[in-house]
Amino acid sequence: MAGIIVPIIPSIPLIWIGAFLYALFTHFEKITWMILLIFALLTIFSIVLENLGNVYGAKRFGATKWGIIGSIIGTGVGFYMGGPIGLILGPVAGTVVFEVIGGKSYKGALKSGLGNFAGFLGGSIVKIIIGLAMIIIFIWKVF
Repeated sequence: MAGIIVPIIPSIPLIWIGAFLYALFTHFEKITWMILLIFALLTIFSIVLENLGNVYGAKRFGATKWGIIGSIIGTGVGFYMGGPIGLILGPVAGTVVFEVIGGKSYKGALKSGLGNFAGFLGGSIVKIIIGLAMIIIFIWKVF
């Protein structure tokens, strides 16, 4: 669950790997292939959501292609320059900077950046729900 708060840690995939290893070592007695399949689908959904949440939020708040490009570049720059905090702030800053470069007013660019952050928050909330559901199901099935 720490990876939901610290974006650099792949939290949901780690939960799936943990469930898979448990199932493997216990010969799939309590954690079955069906549960692993459901967990895999939730993991894939979580990864897609994580990668598209910021962009979707920015688009909903009026970002142009410049803002989307800025979000993608900001994610990479943020990761390399600021670690986990950079992964949160980089896409927002990238969206704002590139929206201004693309000719949008500063106020409009900030709105797009806010949308980017809203998408990140929404994605994080869904990831928390998915992670908790997977952990609760795992504990319920094991005990």
